[in-house]
Amino acid sequence: MKLPVSKPHILLVMAAMLYATTAAADKPVGISPTMMDATVTHGDGAVKIMRDQNNGAVVIPAFAKTSRPCPPFCIQPIKLAPGVETLGEREIIDYLLRMSNGDSSIMVIDSRTPDWVKKGTIPGAVNIPWTALNPAKGADPISIGEIMEDQFGVTSLEGLWDYSKAKTLVLFCNGMWCGQSPNNIANLLKFGYPADKIKWYRGGMQNWSNLGLTSVKPAG
Repeated sequence: MKLPVSKPHILLVMAAMLYATTAAADKPVGISPTMMDATVTHGDGAVKIMRDQNNGAVVIPAFAKTSRPCPPFCIQPIKLAPGVETLGEREIIDYLLRMSNGDSSIMVIDSRTPDWVKKGTIPGAVNIPWTALNPAKGADPISIGEIMEDQFGVTSLEGLWDYSKAKTLVLFCNGMWCGQSPNNIANLLKFGYPADKIKWYRGGMQNWSNLGLTSVKPAG
């Protein structure tokens, strides 16, 4: 004996079938209305940054947790320090493109510890862990000075730091709850690094991953 099927039930089934058909045909996922992807330099090669083209993609488990204990994993403010600009994903990509086009005055820095970086980082970023610039974590003045001079373009003048040719540093870590890039930034400001040469990607790897953007292993 067949049970009668109501009209609303038929409409629901048809809607579900239509949704399934639409979902099965993935539509392009661009970075912006005019940018589908961006090819940037990573190590000695090139990497194409684009978003996951699978319309059914979901957040990866590493960044699915919502409730890390605070402290220490407290929500960071939008404005970290006076003069330090907060960036979004499209601004990060713009800096990466400028670097790839030969602008050596910029450095994008992954401030996380190496164990996190090995899981994936933003193409074009170099790893300078937050501990490397933190005297409280054992970083000595000589090693800090070497980073400042060898990597950041800072010069030493009669015992004082000269930042006139210092690079613009774009720092990030795991996300808006992460304190590693804020720690690096706080120490750089203490060392006298100009605030207008420090940029902060607050969303970090969590937002980068949530948007399905390309991640890579650190350059060797």
